[in-house]
Amino acid sequence: MKYIALLFISLSLLSCRKRLDSFLFNGSKLESYQLDAYTGEVSLELNGQFAVPDSLIHRVHFPVEIDGETVQAQGIYVGDTNQISQDTVILYCHGNKDHMDFYWCREKLYANIGGLGRYGVFMFDYPGFGLSEGKATEANMYASTSSAISWLKNRGLSNDRFVMFGFSLGSAPVCEVAGHATDYPLQPNKIILEAPFASAEILIQDAALLSMPGSFLVDLKIDNATEIKKVNVPLLWIHGMSDSFLTISSHGQLVYDHKPGAKEAVLVPGGEHETTPFVMGYQAYIDRLAAFIQS
Repeated sequence: MKYIALLFISLSLLSCRKRLDSFLFNGSKLESYQLDAYTGEVSLELNGQFAVPDSLIHRVHFPVEIDGETVQAQGIYVGDTNQISQDTVILYCHGNKDHMDFYWCREKLYANIGGLGRYGVFMFDYPGFGLSEGKATEANMYASTSSAISWLKNRGLSNDRFVMFGFSLGSAPVCEVAGHATDYPLQPNKIILEAPFASAEILIQDAALLSMPGSFLVDLKIDNATEIKKVNVPLLWIHGMSDSFLTISSHGQLVYDHKPGAKEAVLVPGGEHETTPFVMGYQAYIDRLAAFIQS
């Protein structure tokens, strides 16, 4: 009877494997991007603040090579695309939820860093999110990030004017790119991580409270706490102290402690996973980002 029970538990866990992987890539598809007209759930409520004129909003698509096939990924660039060869550009890698409409409020906020139009901001949907084609996987997320960087490089962006910003799941492609200098089209001059997670294994162990390797439950190899050891550019780490999804002690602090060289930390009392900019105060939040980018 004991062995039958163990077999049942093992089979149940294996059947959950796909579900747990899907939990980390919780994208949803769209028929079109609505941006300001979107009426679904959003990451932040700006209540009319930090508006961006239509003249600065550019919807773009770019090719991504996946398993020998070319698919199209979707992105939104806020700024003057003719000035990418001169401007500093922030590549924003969003979290694991939904699509760019959910995070559009954040891109508008970042477009106002240092004053509207001071920096270009490029956000894109990973394969399987929004209108981006392909399957949502770790490898495909990295492939689309590389292609987004190529899109910027082809328009004249250089390493010294390139900033990468990763929120939650987006911390993975940022650490991946910044930690592998020769594998990607450009290397960021600085990186920003908000609510990063240490590794897929720790995330699953925290969630499941199981005394078994997280790798038994997920196929993901994401390990930001290890990748960050290879990163030599300055880091700004932002984390809400009340984040119950990716706690500071299990995730953000481990990533920060493993980062060599120049780094700064902003810990926000009362900030939850999505609410840190609001709790900190939107203007204070983007002023802190501006100070880091300009330093």
